[in-house]
Amino acid sequence: MSLWRSWHRPLVLFSASMAVVAVISAVGLVVDDRMLVGAPIWAKPLKFALSFIAYGLSLAWLLSLLDRDRRAGWWAGTVVAATSAVEMLIITGQVVRGKRSHFNHQTPFDETLFNAMAITVVILWLATVAIAVLLLRARITDRAAAWAMRCGIAIALAGAAIAFLMTQPAAGQRRGESPVVGAHSVGVPDGGPSMPLTGWSTTGGDLRIPHFVGMHALQLLPLLLMALTALAPRVARLADDRVRLRLVLVGSAAYAALFALVTWQAVRGQPLIHPDGATLTALIAGATAAGTRAALRTPAGPTTPSTTEFEVTA
Repeated sequence: MSLWRSWHRPLVLFSASMAVVAVISAVGLVVDDRMLVGAPIWAKPLKFALSFIAYGLSLAWLLSLLDRDRRAGWWAGTVVAATSAVEMLIITGQVVRGKRSHFNHQTPFDETLFNAMAITVVILWLATVAIAVLLLRARITDRAAAWAMRCGIAIALAGAAIAFLMTQPAAGQRRGESPVVGAHSVGVPDGGPSMPLTGWSTTGGDLRIPHFVGMHALQLLPLLLMALTALAPRVARLADDRVRLRLVLVGSAAYAALFALVTWQAVRGQPLIHPDGATLTALIAGATAAGTRAALRTPAGPTTPSTTEFEVTA
């Protein structure tokens, strides 16, 4: 209980409020049959709420590990919580109105709301950068834990930055003229055929994929470390701090490569589930390079019996 109380309280409270929004959105999916841009209207606040729960709790835990600059960390975390709350308020409010929240320039009021969201996203991103800097400065004795957190938040920042690409005008859109400026999809209109649950496009690129993959490095890389730590009492090699550190760095590099690959797919207008030859070649080349590196790092054992061993057996 004392460990939980050391977590950043505003972020914990924000995450709890997002759990309430998730429940309301789930009910909305059942009782409200309205559709918006080819998806159930309550799907967006549900997905955002679930994502913010994971993101908020992860940051709340990371901030509890700071050994200095705790006041700066508290303010940065509070800014993240406040700006995220404003964004969710606008998203949910637009759902109630039956309007899209993102890229909406249909009326001056809708445009004002979207511009407010854009400002909150920039502030949120800068506050997360501040947290990343504080974590880099922190003295964390467990090097594997330190690098899991640092790599996780670095990739998460890159994933969050993908949102800025979404605000650029898509084909046929013009600022000041089009009612919608910006898109999630690349090469196809938003609202087309999509994957179940995620809503990601199956006919074109989708910037939400690298956005999702990148941001959730903040949870998955620390979870990798937790799994290694939990297995250490049963697997002797994992009891070595250096082994856990190497595995965390390998996992972080692999995750960063995955993020880069899905970003490359998305900006080329390629669906996740239909990779082309270039994507498959990149996958094979990456796997080959990783395997080669592992093979070269592995000490070679004796391939033939030594003379002494041969004489004894003879």
